[in-house]
Amino acid sequence: MTARAVRSTVGQKALMAVSGVLLVLFLVAHMVGNLKVFVGAASFDHYAHWLRTLGAPLLPGSGYLWIQRTVLTAALVAHVWAATSLALRARAARPVRYAHRRPVRGGYAARTMRWGGVIILLFAVYHVLDLTTGHLNPVGDRAHPYGNVVADFAPQRWYVTLFYTLAVLAVGLHVRHGVFSAVRTLGQRTAAGERRARVAALAVSVGLCAGYLSVPFAVTVGLVG
Repeated sequence: MTARAVRSTVGQKALMAVSGVLLVLFLVAHMVGNLKVFVGAASFDHYAHWLRTLGAPLLPGSGYLWIQRTVLTAALVAHVWAATSLALRARAARPVRYAHRRPVRGGYAARTMRWGGVIILLFAVYHVLDLTTGHLNPVGDRAHPYGNVVADFAPQRWYVTLFYTLAVLAVGLHVRHGVFSAVRTLGQRTAAGERRARVAALAVSVGLCAGYLSVPFAVTVGLVG
């Protein structure tokens, strides 16, 4: 895809769709890894260690993680750039605000997609500082990530669990609308295909929300600890 094509509206929509798909695939893989917390501390810590040694000896220590982070960062930057560019282009195409406008058809997720993206971006930064680098975690022991998770969502830290819950719900709304939009952008235009896309988008978003929220809730109520 040439630079001119990427700068076009169609190109930017395609870029946002493809980068969004990459980010959703990461969310699914990351969720599956998180669910290992239900197997026990040894299994969860072993999984975290395995990620740091994946690809050895071909890759240096944590080499795979840095490759993953680089790809995810590129996908995130591309996604945000395309979304911002499309939003600015849409605003420029309608420079005059009409006194009376019919309500735009669409759900809550569609109407709040931009603000939802900002919330998710801020949460991603917090999440990295909390459970990746450990700077905002009450334990911050990178050798024992299971202990970090348990300490993070302890009952007395209910406000962290609440913030996490709101952020995950924002992710779910964003993913639901984003998956449906990506399928349409990438070529699905039939009525039957649209119905399937809506069902698939809802299933993915609900599955992600349930998977991610099961961990903090389990820690808070004492099922994991």
